[in-house]
Amino acid sequence: MLTIGSPTTSLLTSTSCNTLLRELQQIWTDIGESEAEKDRMLLELERECLEVYRRKVEEAANSKARLHQSVAAKEAELATLMAALGELSVHSPIQTEKRTRSLKQKLASVTPVVEELRMKKEERIKQFAEIKSQVEKISSEISEYNNLSNTLSTNLTLDEQDLSLRKLGEYQTHLRSLQKEKSDRLHKVFEYVNEVHSLCGVLGLDFGKTVSGVHPSLHGTQQEQSTNISNSTLEGLEQAILTLKSERKARIQKLKDIAASLFELWNLMDSPTEEKNKFSRITSVLGFAESEIIEPGVLSSEIIEQASAEVERLAKLKASRMKELVMKRRSELEDVCKMTHIEPDTSTNPEKSTALIDSGLVDPSELLANIEAQIVIVKEEAISRKEIMDRIDRWLSACEEENWLEDYNQDTNRYNAGRGAHLNLKRAERARVTVSKISAMVDNLIHKTLAWEDEKKMLFLYDGVRLVSILEDYKLTRQQREEEKRRYRDQKKLQDLLLTEKEAMYGSRPSPRKTNSFRKPNGYRANGNGSMTPTPRRNSFGGATPELLTPRSYSGRQNGYFKEMKRLSTAPLNFVAISKEETISFASVCGSEPGSPPQG
Repeated sequence: MLTIGSPTTSLLTSTSCNTLLRELQQIWTDIGESEAEKDRMLLELERECLEVYRRKVEEAANSKARLHQSVAAKEAELATLMAALGELSVHSPIQTEKRTRSLKQKLASVTPVVEELRMKKEERIKQFAEIKSQVEKISSEISEYNNLSNTLSTNLTLDEQDLSLRKLGEYQTHLRSLQKEKSDRLHKVFEYVNEVHSLCGVLGLDFGKTVSGVHPSLHGTQQEQSTNISNSTLEGLEQAILTLKSERKARIQKLKDIAASLFELWNLMDSPTEEKNKFSRITSVLGFAESEIIEPGVLSSEIIEQASAEVERLAKLKASRMKELVMKRRSELEDVCKMTHIEPDTSTNPEKSTALIDSGLVDPSELLANIEAQIVIVKEEAISRKEIMDRIDRWLSACEEENWLEDYNQDTNRYNAGRGAHLNLKRAERARVTVSKISAMVDNLIHKTLAWEDEKKMLFLYDGVRLVSILEDYKLTRQQREEEKRRYRDQKKLQDLLLTEKEAMYGSRPSPRKTNSFRKPNGYRANGNGSMTPTPRRNSFGGATPELLTPRSYSGRQNGYFKEMKRLSTAPLNFVAISKEETISFASVCGSEPGSPPQG
C-alpha cells in the first residue's frame, strides 16, 4: 500500500495499518480462514481504501477550484474597484507573492482590501450624490424650478464606473461655479431690493407691494422660503427700478416747478420765515442730485399735494395784493436807484403804475415783472459802477476833510492848550495830506469814468447828471477858488505893507477891531473823547463863497442842473475867501484917519 502525507503522518498511519493488519490476520488464522480467502479479503480491503482516497482527492480538488474561483473573483472585483475609484495601486503582497502563497492565503489577503475599497466606493458614491443634489437644487433655483436642461442632466448623471477623484473634482468645480453664480445673483437681488426699498421710501410707496409684484419670495414672511434668483426675477427688479427712477425724476421736476412758483410767490408776498419753514423740507431737496435724495417720503404724493395747495393759496392771495406788491417793488427800485445814484425808469413811477392798474389796461403781473427786470438791470449796473462809486465816496470824504480843515484854520483859538486840541492838530495834519491828493483823485476819477463809458458805450450818470461834467465843473470851480485865494494873499500882502507904512508914519500899529458879533460859530462839535471837532460844512470857501459842485451838491437838484450851471457862469469870480473878522479888521485899517486911536 502507498501512503501520502507528511513523513510523520505517514509513519503513524503505516504503523497503525500494520498493527491492525496483523491483528486482522491473527483473527483470520484463529477463525481458520484459508489463504485464498485471506488474499481475497485483503484485496477487497485495498479497493475500499483506494476508493476512500479517490473520494477525498476529488473533494480536495473541488475545494481548490472553488478557492481559486473565489480568489479570481476577489481579484477581479479589486481591479474593478480600483478602476472605478481611480486607484493606481493598492498596498498588497498579492502580486509579489502570487506564486509562493496558497489560495487561502491569497483569499485572506485580498478580502480586506476589497472590503476597504467597497466602503470607499460607497463613501465616494455618497459624495457624488450629495454634490449632485446640491447642483440640482441650485440649478433649479437659478432656472426658476424648471426641469434641468439635457446638457446639465448629462453632465450630472452618476456613473459608478467612474468614481475617481478627478471626476469628483469636476463635480465640485461645477458645484462651486453654481454656488458662485447663486451668490452673485443673491447679492444682485439684495442690491436691487435695497434700491427699490430706498426709492419706495423716497416716493412714499408701499415697498412690500412693489417687490411682491415682481416675486412673492422677495417679501415673504416664511423663513424657509428661499429667495428667487432667476433671470425673470432680476429682470423684474431691474424694470421696477427703472420705473421708480422715472417716477422720481418726474416728481423732482414737478417739485422744482412748484418750488419755483413758491419762491416767486414768497418773494412777491414777502411771506414770513415761519411760513417758509413749513416747506423747508421741499426746498432743501432742490440743491441735491437725484441720486443724493434719500430722505424717506420727501417726494411722496402728499408732500407734492401740500406744496401745490400752498401755491394755489398764494396765487389767490397774490391777485388781491398785486397793486400793493407793484407799489412795494417800485419803492424797492427807487431805493436801489437812490443807493447807487441811478435815475429810476419813469415808465413805472407810482402815479403811472396806479393809473394803469386802476384802468385795467395793463396786467399787474406784467407790470410787476417789468419792475423786477428794472431792479435786476439796476443791480447789474451797480456792480459795474462799484469801483467808480467807491472812488466818488473817497473824493467826497476828502472834500469833507477840506471843509473841516478850512473851518479849523479860521479858528483863532486852535492852538490854545485846551482839552482835545492836540487831537484836532493831528487831524488837521492828516486832512492836509488828504486835501493835497484831491486833484489827483479827480483826474483819476475822470479817467476811470471815461474808460467806463467807452467800455459800456453809455454815459456814467450820477443822479441824472453826467459825472464827468460834475468833475470838470468841480475842477474849474476849484481852480477859480485857488485863484481867489492867490488874489487874497496878494491883497493881504498889500494890507500888511500899508500897515507898515502907517506904523512908520505915526509910530504905532492900530489894533484891528475884534467884535464877536461879526464872528460866526466855529462849527466845532464834541467828539467821543470830549475834544471839540469842527463840523464839516457844505461850503468849501467859507461864508463868502458858493459851495463846490460835488455829486452831493447835485443830489436833489438834477432837473435844475443847467440852471445851476447858468447861475455859476454869471456869478462874479472876483470874490475873496476872507473871514468876517479879517474883513472888519481890514476895513478898520483902511477906513481910519491917520492918527485916529484904535478902537477896542
